[in-house]
Amino acid sequence: MADLNFEEISFTIIANAGEAKGRAINAIKLAKEGNFKEASDEMELSEKALGIAGHSHMDVISAEAAGEKIHIPVLFMHAEDQLLTTETVILLSKEMIELYKHLKEKK
Repeated sequence: MADLNFEEISFTIIANAGEAKGRAINAIKLAKEGNFKEASDEMELSEKALGIAGHSHMDVISAEAAGEKIHIPVLFMHAEDQLLTTETVILLSKEMIELYKHLKEKK
């Protein structure tokens, strides 16, 4: 039976999801200014941070799938919420960056 440290896992998810979300929003701002290379770099870093958060989340999912009885604390539920909303922000950021590229090409 794995010994899950929900506080550590939760804060790893929250911190990395927050970084990912902030970088994705910054990438939109950079694209709006026409800085598409910088926006792409920010999105790469955003997705890297999201990956770290996702791996931490998967540790809990894997433990449960292996048959471990899991009691989910509220902090972990908050971390999951942050992770899922960040995934949405990243998807929308990619679309907005493409839209800004398209608009710039039309000029």
